[in-house]
Formats: sequence, structure tokens, C-alpha cells
Amino acid sequence: MDRSQSLTKNFCNKIPRLENHGHKIEKFSKQLHHPCDVFINHRGIDTRRTISGLLHNHLYRLRLNPFLDSKNMKPGDRLFDKIDDAVRHCKVGVAVFSPHYCESYFCLHELALMMETRKRVIPIFCDMKPSQLQVKDNGSRTVTELQRFGRALEEARYTVGLPFDTLKGDWSEFLTKATDAVLKNLLEVNGIEEVEYIRIMKLMYVRNPKAYCSISRRCI
Repeated sequence: MDRSQSLTKNFCNKIPRLENHGHKIEKFSKQLHHPCDVFINHRGIDTRRTISGLLHNHLYRLRLNPFLDSKNMKPGDRLFDKIDDAVRHCKVGVAVFSPHYCESYFCLHELALMMETRKRVIPIFCDMKPSQLQVKDNGSRTVTELQRFGRALEEARYTVGLPFDTLKGDWSEFLTKATDAVLKNLLEVNGIEEVEYIRIMKLMYVRNPKAYCSISRRCI
């Protein structure tokens, strides 16, 4: 039996003794959570129904508060107000780069805002390479916008990310890796030590052993 299995078994044996720890779960949940924990920057037509949507659902099931425009916005919301507020208040950003990402003004604006506000950004290179991140001048963007977007893309190119081939890649394995990356970055942003983090996870997922076991195998 490996270490994670042993810890999980011991944890499950202690479940009855954790029933009175509701206040601890609430305390640590507030420490990890935020009105918008994770902002998912993506080109909707490319990845909303695949990587971005699946990652949002995966993080949501883990009781985080991910922001995905198609999931979090409702009729009547002012587009820039809602999105800019989510970017400014998130703790970690995920930039899902797809082949047509750089054609979208909104994608580039969100990325630039994340970089300008010094957010921790996790790049996901979906069916593309970092070297392909280039501003496309279609004549509708000002010089200032081109420079702003160019700086953001350059910073993303030199940030360690997660590559994924949608045709050949293992979706389950990728989602686990992406989720781990998000959780570990949230951990660092919150300044929580890893040992304490694992203890928190045990408390938070006492009612969802499958979710806990999936993450614990990667974090321990």
C-alpha cells in the first residue's frame, strides 16, 4: 500500500471523529476561497465546451469559485464591468491558449489585465506552442493596444504551462494535472504550508472522498 492510500485509509477511519469539526472546515474554506478564486481566460468558441468548461466544472465540484463567462454571467450584466471585476479579485488565473485565441480582443484584454494586476497565471497551450502566441494586427487595434497585448503574450510565453493535444492527449490525466496546478498556486498565494494544506483538504472533502482521493494522490 503506498503512502497516499495509507493516509486515505487512516483518514476514512477517523471520519466519525471529524463530525464536530464544522467550524474548522468553514474557517479553512474561507481562507482558501474567494469571491472568484480562479479566473478562466479562454476563447469561448474554441474551448468553452471542452477544456475550459470541464476545468470549471472540476474546480467547482472541489468547492472552489472558478469564473467562466458562460457560467457566471447572467442577462443584464455589463460585460467589461463583470469580467474586469472578476479578474481584479481572482487569486489565480488560467489562460487557455487555443489556435485562434490571439484573434479575440476580449481574450487579449483579459490576459493583459491579469498580467498588469500581477496575478499568478497558469498557461494551458491547447493544440499550440508558446512560440505561436503573437498579436495579430487586423487594422482594428491601436498601437497602444498592440503593445499592451504583445507584452502580455510575451510574459505568457515565458511562463511554465501545461501543453495538451486534444486529439491524442489523456483528458482525465490532463484535468487532474490542471487542477493540481491551480490548487498548488492557490496554496502559494494563500501562504499555506503544504502539510497544513493536506490537512485542510482532508477536512474539506470528508463528505466527498472520491474528490479528496483524486487530489491527495497528486499532492502527497
